[in-house]
Amino acid sequence: MPLKKYGVLAGRPVDRRIGNGKNPHYQIRIVDDDTDYRIAVNVQSSDQSSVEYVVNEHFDHSILTALAALPFGWHDVDSKAGGVAIDFIRANVVKREEFVALPFNIPGPDNDLNEKVDAQVQRAMGDEDAVLYAFGERWGPEKNKKDKIFGFEPGNGVHDIHMNQGNDPGHANDDGVWQDGAVLIHYPVVNQWVAIFLRFQSQAWHTDDKTGHRLGEEIDQPTGQPTTENPDGIVRIVAALVNSQQDPEIETVTIVNSSPGPIDLAGWNLTDKNKKRMPLTGNLDAGASMLITIKKPMELSNQGGIITLLNDDDLKVDGVSYTKKQASNPGWTIVF
Repeated sequence: MPLKKYGVLAGRPVDRRIGNGKNPHYQIRIVDDDTDYRIAVNVQSSDQSSVEYVVNEHFDHSILTALAALPFGWHDVDSKAGGVAIDFIRANVVKREEFVALPFNIPGPDNDLNEKVDAQVQRAMGDEDAVLYAFGERWGPEKNKKDKIFGFEPGNGVHDIHMNQGNDPGHANDDGVWQDGAVLIHYPVVNQWVAIFLRFQSQAWHTDDKTGHRLGEEIDQPTGQPTTENPDGIVRIVAALVNSQQDPEIETVTIVNSSPGPIDLAGWNLTDKNKKRMPLTGNLDAGASMLITIKKPMELSNQGGIITLLNDDDLKVDGVSYTKKQASNPGWTIVF
């Protein structure tokens, strides 16, 4: 079953503890106007394997405008497209190949996962205007019980701040779509967003669109190149015209075949942020590009959105996002 209480916490980071012990979590103390919370961030899997991470110091996405407008405190979030819910696969916030596995405790400076997360949190603690947003599952408040790490009362916080789908069979009960955890940090003065995304090595990237359960077994290729089983990136979305000068608008998406062989696009689809589909046809030669004119019901909003490419097995091949600012210049093509 999905997480029981998915949402996002907005607040100020005021303290932290490095993850250690048998089940290490990097702990962050967050405060809003009247409540303390503890954010428990996994820096190692329960099976003792390394966690894969991405730190994007210049994160940009269409959800950020709505996120920045949230007041401090906890906010329940509907696990569906079109809002601020995060789904690593469907919201196009991060690409699979960007993740790097890293142990939590390697001797030396700036070379383990604790230190990668700590560098971002300490920077946020040192900036009085910074706001931290923690996506995950709420726990507490625990009446008459102090927090075991920071000692405030009542115990209260957010966990599952990582990918929450595609789990191994032992953790499949936590699977769901549009409920992934993450840490986002906003620096309003310079309007910079930093994103921290985490996933376990045991989690599959391709998941069922309704349950979030893994779709078969995935084996990483030694070459790192896409395959039929792992098609990520075999065709890339490289550009989009989302705000044309014509009336009515003529929107386009440009794709490129990155593989050494031709690809039959029969059964493939492009989708928008509301999961509206447009079927594709034709053959795409090796190394060739194709300019696709968007047709209803698919729409590319000028307010920002996402574009996803699915193959004939309904597996995500590539996905991009764009913001309202990027779409604000009529006639200009956005290059990804």
